[in-house]
Amino acid sequence: MPYPADSRALATWLAAQDDAALSALLSQRGISPSASWADFFDAAEAIQDAAPLARALAALPRPLAEALIAAGDGTVAEPARSELIARALVAPDGEVYRAVAEAVAAHPSAPQPAPASPATASPTPASPTTASPAPASESDAAAAERAFTAAATLADILQLALGAPLVRIGSGALGATERRRLLEAGIVDDAATADELVALSAVTGLTAPTDKEWLVTSAGLEWLRAGTVDRWGDVARRLRDALPSALRTADGGWTDPAEWPAAYPFDPSWPPRAERWRALMHRWALIGADGTSAPWAKGLAAGDETDLDELRALLPSEVDRVFLQNDLTAIAPGPLAPHLDMRLRTMAIRESRAQASSYRFTPDSIGAAITGGETAESLREFLTDLSLTGLPQPLAYEIERTAARHGLIRVVDDPASGSTLVSSEDPRVLDTLAVDQALRPLGFVRHPQGLASRSSADTVFWMLADARYPVGMQDASGHTRTVMRHRLAADPAEATVRAYDGLLARLRAAHDADADAAWLGRELEQAVRAKSLIVVTVRLPDGSTRDFTLEASGLGGGRLRGRDRAADVERTLPVASIESVHPV
Repeated sequence: MPYPADSRALATWLAAQDDAALSALLSQRGISPSASWADFFDAAEAIQDAAPLARALAALPRPLAEALIAAGDGTVAEPARSELIARALVAPDGEVYRAVAEAVAAHPSAPQPAPASPATASPTPASPTTASPAPASESDAAAAERAFTAAATLADILQLALGAPLVRIGSGALGATERRRLLEAGIVDDAATADELVALSAVTGLTAPTDKEWLVTSAGLEWLRAGTVDRWGDVARRLRDALPSALRTADGGWTDPAEWPAAYPFDPSWPPRAERWRALMHRWALIGADGTSAPWAKGLAAGDETDLDELRALLPSEVDRVFLQNDLTAIAPGPLAPHLDMRLRTMAIRESRAQASSYRFTPDSIGAAITGGETAESLREFLTDLSLTGLPQPLAYEIERTAARHGLIRVVDDPASGSTLVSSEDPRVLDTLAVDQALRPLGFVRHPQGLASRSSADTVFWMLADARYPVGMQDASGHTRTVMRHRLAADPAEATVRAYDGLLARLRAAHDADADAAWLGRELEQAVRAKSLIVVTVRLPDGSTRDFTLEASGLGGGRLRGRDRAADVERTLPVASIESVHPV
């Protein structure tokens, strides 16, 4: 529970902090920005309540937790003192606030100092029959293969999410349906891989939660365009930097993973979370099963950079050519360079996922490429440059046939009428669209240029494309317009109103520069509201002081009213003459 003297000291300290520090503190304590506090005294009392204190203790790294325990209800020594002052757990003089000391003493997860061993005691030897063997170290080649697989699989997950965002369930985790989608697509082999890589994409900023979906971010889209080793290195740095502070070293690296379960001793939910962080680090081949850093990650572990050349030497070489075959397939004789793989997959369906991948061209896949901005000429040029065997005649024919048919239906936004117009040289096609039940939501009506819909041009275009119509998009001047289906997560605004701005402005407006007078006024108001029996120390005209025991009954006009218990009379005392107040 809050104590008045502590609340006064804490309120004074809070008022002296800048808005950024206060916002961070209130956020860490889980305070709502809509809190109805009137002044900093309200704030001081509220953040000493049980729930905010529990959150503050849960966020303490082990060294700070141990310093707080060692201090008890006394004073914390440096170097922990400054950090604990910043967290509003100890007073500016280093003394632990009483509410904090009580919460620490009562916390079931509080680490207990190890008892000192007697000077004469000899260490007990470990029993060889009960010692747990250390996990066997994997080879560098096996770890490198794990790095390659993780980077390739994450890229596949992001590619899938670009076309159809991953759905989140209420807890924020990946839903069972989405795990099944990833499994059926052959992207992952088990649910654990799906969960870990999606979680990894989120903590590294490649995806972001938006409503009930995980959307790829602009950083994720840029990441997809990089090479395999650069992809791995970028995520490795992001993952290292995302580790909770208690897992980081002073030089920016990470601590021994064996120590992670005990990093936040006041947080009972921490050990399983520590295991999830260790699993992500292992999945990305930063550490081995025994917690040791991979050779190429030792720089990161020490707060420096990765040795990408060492990792690159262990990975299969990327190829930049494929075999195009008469059966409309393409075979990559090794891992295809990511930027080439990305473009090839816009026009062909990848059938096998391995170091040597295969792709299949279909009318639909070629049509999708043209929808995305390719032309027959650009497809031929790209595939001719990519092929080790030239452009097979069946594939060239399919490209020409699909391109000729594509655009039979044209969609254009008409700003003048506020409608989307659909036109075609073939009136029979328009007749078909007008009666297609799958397109009823578009509400087509006849128009001199064909059909009109109140839906947006993008909506009309994609409904037609999903229904397998040969549709193209044009701008108002008749030029072909590229349509990108994927939706990216919105980037944070560069300048946003901080959540606590309104609350902090109200507290500062109510703050009195004379903290002593403000605190005295608060004590008197509380005593009057509770009709409390208080001892009031009054300074007399001759400079002496006198104590009055009053049952406070009113406060106004600069005067305190109450019944004097000793004299059994009603007294009115000038507030300006009151030096202190305390309960009986």
